[in-house]
Amino acid sequence: MTNSMPAILLGSLIVLSSGCASFTRPMDSEANKGPKVLFEWAEAKDKDESKDDKKESKDDKKDDAEPEKKQANGMNGNAESDDDAEPDEIVTDRPDFTEASSTVGKGRIQLEAGYTFFRDRTNGEKFSVNSCPEALLRIGMFADWFELRLGQNFVNERTTLVDGSREQVNGAQDLYLGVKLGLTEQKAWRPEMALVLQTTVPTGASGVTNGEMLPGINLLYGWDVIKDRISIGGSTQANRARGEFPLFDPAGLNVIGTGKHSYLLLAQSMTVGYTLTPKLGAYTEWFALIPSSAIGPDIGPEHYFDGGFTYKVTPLFQLDIRAGVGLNDHAVDYFVGSGFAVKY
Repeated sequence: MTNSMPAILLGSLIVLSSGCASFTRPMDSEANKGPKVLFEWAEAKDKDESKDDKKESKDDKKDDAEPEKKQANGMNGNAESDDDAEPDEIVTDRPDFTEASSTVGKGRIQLEAGYTFFRDRTNGEKFSVNSCPEALLRIGMFADWFELRLGQNFVNERTTLVDGSREQVNGAQDLYLGVKLGLTEQKAWRPEMALVLQTTVPTGASGVTNGEMLPGINLLYGWDVIKDRISIGGSTQANRARGEFPLFDPAGLNVIGTGKHSYLLLAQSMTVGYTLTPKLGAYTEWFALIPSSAIGPDIGPEHYFDGGFTYKVTPLFQLDIRAGVGLNDHAVDYFVGSGFAVKY
């Protein structure tokens, strides 16, 4: 296994996520916070409007009968009381591969970081990677549905060849830039959805950088199956990737160098989240990295199964651990890691 093989996985794991957990935020006036998402499910909206029409006459009668109660609310009777407001809790894009289908909210900042160790052995060669800090900064701007994303990571890659010699590569990976757009909220069986537009910028160290921008797109979707108990999430993404292939002499007998080429890297994942206690959560997940039009002999589909736990020390500070195994030859044998996330 060459140094280039786990690069597909490492580049994808810089911004791990937590699936489809419901997103909550502090109560604010409707005028200030604006829409949470860009779109509404049409059928669900029609049903909501019909319910509002039925309630309107009842509300008018109730307001006429209880004017003192409206004044006691302190907000002209249009907003919920503080007791009815949903609590503000952190929802992260880690530790699983599937990113959250929600945004952090306007005016909020969230930092996520961690460490992962990868190990693989193929054809007598041993390969290991230390990945840290896997930093992802998420900034809510303009509206609740808009999130700016900045990511940075450093890696230490070591390869022990069959003859016992060692190769090592260290340094910063390419800077990750992206925006997440909140598309819809969940309505019945229709999912909560978000779209991430992302790219890497060639700022990494020699031997680690891809040497050019690698743009991509990621569609996220999730459902609360049993509220506050079980959730399901998924992601479907397509990204430009870079790979290596051997260059042979005119006779085709000896390798005289290495060439690079671009190809399309598809990724698919599904995750199940479990709320074990108000603070303790868990997940299990399958994800796959599927290259298209790649010509490198060591580049092929990678399938993984992983799981982990999250613990909310406070509603806005979370710790996590995870572990995963490769399910086919092209995947790395296993990986383990831990991290944290904090929201401001």
